[in-house]
Amino acid sequence: MLNNISLAADAATLSPIALFLEADWVVKGVMIGLLAASIYVWTVIVTHGRGVGKMMKASERFERDFWRAGNIDKFYEENGREELPSARVLAAGISEWRRSVAGKTIDRDGTRERLGIAMNAALAGEVDKLNEKIGILATIGSVAPFVGLFGTVWGIMRAFTAIAASNNSSLDVVAPGIAEALFATAIGLFAAIPAVIAYNSFSQRLNRLESRLGRFADGLHATFSRELEIEG
Repeated sequence: MLNNISLAADAATLSPIALFLEADWVVKGVMIGLLAASIYVWTVIVTHGRGVGKMMKASERFERDFWRAGNIDKFYEENGREELPSARVLAAGISEWRRSVAGKTIDRDGTRERLGIAMNAALAGEVDKLNEKIGILATIGSVAPFVGLFGTVWGIMRAFTAIAASNNSSLDVVAPGIAEALFATAIGLFAAIPAVIAYNSFSQRLNRLESRLGRFADGLHATFSRELEIEG
């Protein structure tokens, strides 16, 4: 019975909450920072994941409706203000087209070049804005394990200091410091692993979106080029 009570007490002492409360202030700071990073990672995974999924479906619908439309100007006036990457690429192309054909003479080669530059710039800007939101995931994924390792090293140093102070190397002296040290490593991995997985997943989805936007921009460029021949 006494052994059972002792084991129960040891388990309570080595629980995550007890390990945090008994940890050194440096290790506590590491744990709090890693927990905050983990919360941020999961927030980005949930919110950005839903947002990207909806945006890709909406962009697909926008492009499909555009190619079915008979009048580009009418479609742009009705749908060109939507908060979608495809809509912004279309807006950049329409804006450059209207400026280029406003004069009495039309430089067809120059107009084609400017159209390509304007739409590619809009495309790159949209991709950059989306990448900014997931860039922190890569940072957390690469840095969190090392931060956790710092907490581990500090906790182990504290354990050895306790051994030296008490001249006792029994588990009662060593276990708390080692446990809190390993707990810091675990929290670091808990933050890093989802961040790396989410970053790779989002990167693949954004690469597909970038490829689709590139094809859409190329199609717009070809359409404007044909219009230039008619204008000429």
